[in-house]
Amino acid sequence: MSLFNLDGKVAVITGSSRGIGRAIAERMAEQGARVVVSSRKEAACLEVVAAIEARHGKGRAIAVPASISSKDDIGRLIEETMAAFGRIDILVCNAASNPYYGPMAGISDDQFRKILDNNIVSNHWLVQLVAPQMIERRDGSIIIVSSIGGLRGSPVIGAYCISKAADAQLARNLAVEYGPHNVRVNCISPGLIKTDFARALWENPETATRATATTPLRRIGQPDEIAGAAVFLASAAGSYLTGQNIVVDGGATI
Repeated sequence: MSLFNLDGKVAVITGSSRGIGRAIAERMAEQGARVVVSSRKEAACLEVVAAIEARHGKGRAIAVPASISSKDDIGRLIEETMAAFGRIDILVCNAASNPYYGPMAGISDDQFRKILDNNIVSNHWLVQLVAPQMIERRDGSIIIVSSIGGLRGSPVIGAYCISKAADAQLARNLAVEYGPHNVRVNCISPGLIKTDFARALWENPETATRATATTPLRRIGQPDEIAGAAVFLASAAGSYLTGQNIVVDGGATI
């Protein structure tokens, strides 16, 4: 059996109707997992489910729309997953928000709180709901999608960077707590990836040129290039890895 095989596993992936989250859902399904596609818009989730089922058959994916800003929605996401599949083996906290682009001096309190709540606190809620069953089975993989923004400062997405630095520490702390129960917690920190979420960065020719000029691979990444790291962390291939922050950035941070 392949080290990357996910047969029999159930994966919940937030923010999976497009971009990095969709790529992770599709690739985990390809490796045999049953996946739960979740984002705010039901139609977008159902589109991804249809694409997965067209390739891998009925029953391989379900859509559970949920907003990460709502604790009730997050609770319902987990409840509906359990009702459909009876277990959760893999949790991918991918959904995030960044409602402000500019210097920190101009950010409102509400915008700052939204970033911290959606990018950190919601991940905490998800883990609180999912971890107990993983602990009971002594098996599970939790993956938080962070960002290389958490490794350095920025003049335009500072609050987002702060939240992503906190995500890496959240993973380290949870890895210490859950490690004795054989539950692993890791981060993936993408560089500049061609997604709608990062459009303000890569669509600006000046920003894109500056980013790629200092990236050894001299290009922007694709969502699928993050999905491979997620499959690795969720599978037996990553079974001795916990508390780590895997940077997938084309070499930008070196």
